[in-house]
Amino acid sequence: MSRVVGTVTSLAERKARAGQRLLIGISGGSVDEDTRALIKQLQPAGFILFSRNVEEPAQVRELNRELASLVDTRNPAILSVDQEGGRVQRIKDGASRLPPLRHLGNVDQLEITAAYARLLANEVRAMGFNLNWAPIADVDSNPDNPIIGDRSFSRDPYAVAKHVAQYIQSTQELGVMACAKHFPGHGDTATDSHLTLPTVEKDIPELNEVELRPFVAAVQAKVATMMTAHVVFPEWDEHRPATMSKRILSDILRNEMGFEGLIVSDDLEMKAVRGRYPLREQLDQACRASVDLFLVCKEPALQLETFEELVRLQEDEKAHDQLAIDAMARLQATRERFFLEAKPAPEMDVLNSREHKELLAMIQDRGAE
Repeated sequence: MSRVVGTVTSLAERKARAGQRLLIGISGGSVDEDTRALIKQLQPAGFILFSRNVEEPAQVRELNRELASLVDTRNPAILSVDQEGGRVQRIKDGASRLPPLRHLGNVDQLEITAAYARLLANEVRAMGFNLNWAPIADVDSNPDNPIIGDRSFSRDPYAVAKHVAQYIQSTQELGVMACAKHFPGHGDTATDSHLTLPTVEKDIPELNEVELRPFVAAVQAKVATMMTAHVVFPEWDEHRPATMSKRILSDILRNEMGFEGLIVSDDLEMKAVRGRYPLREQLDQACRASVDLFLVCKEPALQLETFEELVRLQEDEKAHDQLAIDAMARLQATRERFFLEAKPAPEMDVLNSREHKELLAMIQDRGAE
């Protein structure tokens, strides 16, 4: 990918770029005045909704509409949700109840995975979303893993890879951005990165064979986004988690694997990084590693602090000015890819429709272990 050479270095431009590197969460089911003021100040790239923001699907659609109206129309909002299925499903009442991805791996028919992905893409589109943080591309290789388990398609990296690729293709052909997570693999951890900093002690041949295989398939399927893992892989980088590692993200994911889409950090509020590294160090290293967007999912104070540090990094070092410009080029390319000829969203009656119930009942029946 060619580099975009920046000539504008004004404070206004740096603030605009800093805001466009943020994906933020909000506190409730509507936008209060404090949140509205913060959004006006930050002008983030987009938003992520959680169960705390959800009352029912029509309210979610209206909340997404309101959030989108608060940002500059020249930079249309990324509106995102974790609607994986199984344990991770933010909108439940009124939407289809989704089995975990492991059920699809157990059925092991790509046409069924494709139908599931299309079902889910249509439901999230109906509620106003344009990005779903799925699929999990982690291989469930550690039975003691506290957070992956049946969120993964399989314990077999080859099976995970083929279902990940099919899921991405079927999601994105309906205009919903997919996300392969958590790069380069969270499946062999024994601890939860929400609570501590996990380490995966594997040699490079095994990492290539197991952890990376599904992500290679995701790149080949032209996945829009990759989410980083707050996990240390000592054979690649013994000093930094993947989110902050130039070796893992820039060298391996971008240069060796050829990924040109958006790299998004996992939530900066997670204890794997929060309080373990100064925020400036986190952002400095992650930007140098070619992270484009930063998730700050709940805390307004951290959202504002992240914005201010991103501005200061550009002010303090010309290299960060260029890194931000490069990130904006990738963001713009992604928006053009998915937003310029976006298809009209389905009507709300697609949610939990009879057709969807029948498909999911079949998957539940055939895929349960």
